[in-house]
Amino acid sequence: RHDLPFLMVQLPNFMLDPPYPAESNWAEMREVQLQLSKTIPHTGLAVTIDVGEWNDIHPLNKKVVGERLALQAVRVAYGEKDVISDGPLFHSLSSEGNKLIISFKEGTNNLLPVGKLRGFSLQGADGRVEWAEALIEGNRVIVWNDKISEPVKVRYAWGNNPEGANLRNREGLPASPFQASLTNQ
Repeated sequence: RHDLPFLMVQLPNFMLDPPYPAESNWAEMREVQLQLSKTIPHTGLAVTIDVGEWNDIHPLNKKVVGERLALQAVRVAYGEKDVISDGPLFHSLSSEGNKLIISFKEGTNNLLPVGKLRGFSLQGADGRVEWAEALIEGNRVIVWNDKISEPVKVRYAWGNNPEGANLRNREGLPASPFQASLTNQ
C-alpha cells in the first residue's frame, strides 16, 4: 500500500565526542533519517538525541522512545494533524552581521526557553569552526561567536553524542540535529 504508515526512531546519542565541533557519521545518518521523514509520505520520526547512553546503542529509557513513537503514530497513522509530534524542525537560515538567525517550521516552533542553549556550532567564511552562543528570540534562535565575523554555516547537536544539546519546544520534544548553510538557502 502506498499509504502504509512508516515510523522510525532517529539514532540516539551514543559514544564519546571530542570537546570541539567535529564531523560525525552518526550525525550525518540522523540527517538522512530526518530528510527521509520529510520526503516520504506517511512517515514519522521519533527524535531520541537525548535518551541514549554513551556506552550502549540501545537507550535504557524505552518509555520515552515509545511515547515519542506513539505521538508520531497518532499523527501519521490516525491522521490527527493537531497533535504536536515533533520538536523544533529547521526551516530557514539568514544572517544579520556576525549572527545567524534560525527559523523553524510552523507548528514546531513553539520554542521553550531553557537557560543557556547548548549544542550549536558555527563555521566562518574562512573555514574556522567554533562552538557558538545561542539565544531564543520569539520563535527564532540567534547564533553567534565573537571569533567568527562572517558565519556561513550552523550545526545543531552535530555529533555522535551531543551531550547538553537542549533545544526543545514547549511540549518538551527535542529538536532534531541539523546543519544549514547560507549558500544552500
